[in-house]
Amino acid sequence: MNKIEAIISQIDNIDNLNIVQFDFLGISLKMMSLDLSENIKVGQKVILIVKSTNILVAKNFEGMLSFSNQFKAKIEEVDNGKLLSSISLKVKELNLESIITQSNSSKMDLKKDDEVTVLIKASDLSIYEVIND
Repeated sequence: MNKIEAIISQIDNIDNLNIVQFDFLGISLKMMSLDLSENIKVGQKVILIVKSTNILVAKNFEGMLSFSNQFKAKIEEVDNGKLLSSISLKVKELNLESIITQSNSSKMDLKKDDEVTVLIKASDLSIYEVIND
């Protein structure tokens, strides 16, 4: 599980549906949520989580997609297994892991130091912990 420390910068809601925006080291992230606890408010520091299998990687990407969360990363390591590949990514000071199929890793010719675009759906981010300083 990948953990990302961020600060809540905006909350938009209608009825029980919430779109929460975060600042992660100058990168804007969004999360879609049906219910929020009372301690989730603008300015609050949180730990977000996302599964490695929910982090997509695009190489030489141009265009528009409906992924709310898109940002650049550098590949630190590619570990190709028989079926799956673990891609270690560096985003500013944070390390993330993406797990994709080995066939796609090979097809994309992913290797150390490649710059890629990370894609995460807003519904795939969750608040793991509220940090009370």
